[in-house]
Amino acid sequence: MGHRIRVSVIIATYNQADLLADTLRYLVRQTIPTTEFEVIVGDDGSTDHTAEVARSFADTLQVKYVFQEDRGFRAAAARNAAARLAAGALLITLDTGSMVGPDFLAAHLAAHESGESRRAVIGLSYGYNPEVPTARVDELLAQMLPETAVQRFRDLPEFQDVRQSYFADCEMDLSRRLVAWQAFWTLNASVRTDDFRRVGGFEEKFEGWGGEDMELALRLQRAGLTIEVAPDAWVLVAPHERDHKANFDALFVNMRMFLSKFPEPVVELGLGVMLDKGEFWAWEQSYRELLDWRKQAGDLSVSDEIAKALADVPADESVAVIGCGAELPESVTGAILVDFDDQLLDRAVRSGDHSGYHAVGVHTLLADDSVDTVVITSRMAGLWGTWSAEVLAEADRIGRRTISYAGPAAS
Repeated sequence: MGHRIRVSVIIATYNQADLLADTLRYLVRQTIPTTEFEVIVGDDGSTDHTAEVARSFADTLQVKYVFQEDRGFRAAAARNAAARLAAGALLITLDTGSMVGPDFLAAHLAAHESGESRRAVIGLSYGYNPEVPTARVDELLAQMLPETAVQRFRDLPEFQDVRQSYFADCEMDLSRRLVAWQAFWTLNASVRTDDFRRVGGFEEKFEGWGGEDMELALRLQRAGLTIEVAPDAWVLVAPHERDHKANFDALFVNMRMFLSKFPEPVVELGLGVMLDKGEFWAWEQSYRELLDWRKQAGDLSVSDEIAKALADVPADESVAVIGCGAELPESVTGAILVDFDDQLLDRAVRSGDHSGYHAVGVHTLLADDSVDTVVITSRMAGLWGTWSAEVLAEADRIGRRTISYAGPAAS
């Protein structure tokens, strides 16, 4: 009688054969029997000896290997190709270079078996910082096992997961986070295989580094899964060469694609904090500030303000209004309306005379030079201190002329 495969471990890789060998070597040491899990290597077009390394573990692991042609950085597609071969009920994603302790798989399984909710699980990744690799991790791995290194150094700030403060500030309870999916990264994460398949897996249009895992987590959350942290399901990330500029350039491109799939303020602000502010972890706070201002602004009407702004604008000119509210002057027809309050926006476009975009106005989906005149209303006042430069730049991109009534919020 064959053994039931409980876990499928997915490892996307590209030309890192020796590092892959180290990752596989630590997976052999798991406390659950090797008959109960499989490892599937998704090769993104390697030209080194990656295939030989994967096959060399056939006597100690249940290994599957799938190769795709090298057409650039296509990790999302490589993971999907591997996941299509998965026989396990639980899918765990690892990056090449993620070194695990002996209880790693058991910890991920336990995280999914507790409670009643279905969940996407984030495991900690010690030593991981995509911009500044933790010093001496390679030396530690040469001297001691990953579990020994983690036990000794887990409390050192420079050794901790770059997300540690984000997790600690909510006491590891991501239900207190509004944008929990920003911390779901494939270097160490898990989800039930049927949930992964139900939402369609990774979006393969994402190419290059970053973004595809967060976008998947958003879809999982909206499909009813919670996002949780499993501190015991840790990895220790071995340092390896990264092209940081190319990675972050690709991330910005992918975040624009993310926004095109989910054209709404929470994703728009994510692009804004990354691209314009260079402050990834400001995403949560920026979205909270928007929701707070939405409550303060209420259903503030700016109809008279819009009428005043357009009084001297020829009737045949095209117009966009950022911060439109629910009411427009009767004299305005065929306008492009933008507002961060979707309910008010729905009321504004109900007549069918206007088109609407649920957005802040920091990064819209409008094309360059879409309109003649852009009106920015005082509904934007509470966001002006943070986002004025970006909203004005966006208005300049989409229109020939900008008329702004925004400014600091009244005290």
